[in-house]
Amino acid sequence: MSLTKKRKQTENRLAAIRRSQKLSHTPGGRERIRAALLRHGYSLQAEEAAMRALGEDPAQFQELLEGLWETYQPSDAAQEGLVIQLAQATWLMNRAIRMQEGYALRQAQEVNRGRQDRLHAKMMRLTMTAESLRLLVQAVAHQHYVTTPADLEKMKNLHQEGVVKEMAENALVLFYQLQVPGTGEDGLDPFEAARRMVAQAKEIFGIGTTALSPPPSNLPPDSRPPQESEQYPDAVEEKSDERYPNITAAEWEARERPRQLLENILTRQVDACEAQRKVLLKESVKGPSPYERAAEIAPTHPNALIMRRTQDSCFREIRRVTNLLLKIKHEERRKEVFEQDHRKRGRSLTRYVRKQRS
Repeated sequence: MSLTKKRKQTENRLAAIRRSQKLSHTPGGRERIRAALLRHGYSLQAEEAAMRALGEDPAQFQELLEGLWETYQPSDAAQEGLVIQLAQATWLMNRAIRMQEGYALRQAQEVNRGRQDRLHAKMMRLTMTAESLRLLVQAVAHQHYVTTPADLEKMKNLHQEGVVKEMAENALVLFYQLQVPGTGEDGLDPFEAARRMVAQAKEIFGIGTTALSPPPSNLPPDSRPPQESEQYPDAVEEKSDERYPNITAAEWEARERPRQLLENILTRQVDACEAQRKVLLKESVKGPSPYERAAEIAPTHPNALIMRRTQDSCFREIRRVTNLLLKIKHEERRKEVFEQDHRKRGRSLTRYVRKQRS
């Protein structure tokens, strides 16, 4: 609600406003404003030098002051001081806004410089994850697949990195389920570890091994000794079956269902990684959205609250000075109306007295 009653705009009042506007933009009007600034302790040279040092234009402040001068038309020294104080508070509030926007711009530029590197790092990480998952898919695709320590360790690493997320739990359960019966959570069979140690010892000390001379290279193809695969075509298949003597044919059939399920899970995770990589590639080309930019320039620095309080303080100062000026102008207009009514009554009384005398 306005503190003053809106006056009717008559032709005489509009003409007076236009004359005041012309006077404020004339050299005489500007000199009056400069004299008021000096009278109220406003050092023009010092303030202009400070504004230029801060990257501000003193001419813009002069335009702001002239505009407020036209609006309120100060008639005495008190009103001149309030108008100057209002101009200063408005200028400081705009400066506080520029401070916040400038810091947000600097923060956005810093974030933008590292944004491409972050997106590239995420895409590389997704590419490496997809490649690891493809290798696991190739291994699991074999019909008689048994979880190896290397595959189990690779899946654990992917789960710890958090790239595969919820599906990693299901994949780990299936990897444990497809281990050799009797294998621990470390993925090693105790008997298998003992056999490896014995084989390494024999290899070190040369026990049970004989050095075989390679066949001459100049022999014709027909005179070369037959290879093991040529002598026994089913030797490779029998060797693969002999690696896991504890797994029966019925158990192989029961393990087929979780193996297929694990293969499907890993394949879908490969597709998910590729889809995420394509999304990141589009983001890197398109740039940040307005919402992403707004989140990046969120005022998280320690001085954000001080800047905001400075702006609020200047706004409250503007409101106080404006209300005071409006009250003074309202009082002036009330006195003016009272004086006009008093003069009218005086003239009426004079006419009445003259009429009675006559």
